[in-house]
Amino acid sequence: MKKHKRLIAFTAIIFITIVSVWQNKKCFKEINSLLKEQESSWNQGNIQAYMLHYWQSDSMMFVSKNEVTYGWKQTLDNYMKSYPDRSAMGMLLFDNLNFQFINKRNVMVIGSWHLSREKGDIGGNFSLLWRKIKGKWKIIIDHTS
Repeated sequence: MKKHKRLIAFTAIIFITIVSVWQNKKCFKEINSLLKEQESSWNQGNIQAYMLHYWQSDSMMFVSKNEVTYGWKQTLDNYMKSYPDRSAMGMLLFDNLNFQFINKRNVMVIGSWHLSREKGDIGGNFSLLWRKIKGKWKIIIDHTS
């Protein structure tokens, strides 16, 4: 009887592990695809499309080295002010992505960003907290430096 219970417990652990790995791979593919969409939108000069993957809420948070901004609209306004034209925007590349799966609804992505521009390249690091809201992955906190 004890062997039977151990076998059931072991089988359950293996099953849970397999499901967890499958879910993590699925989340990785989904979020990685959204990050590629953001790169593409930015590189086409479309900040509004770039912002589609941010949570459209006053509770969304953008943390930079100088300040904390609350709200999707204010974050969009700040991007528009800082990057008024294609020349200022340059070409965006996300790199060195590291995914930390917190649970099935929350994923932290840490990486680096680089803008290639005529007036001088810039770049830094970021951490994005993605949350699945109403079936869609959204950035709820962006910490970029």
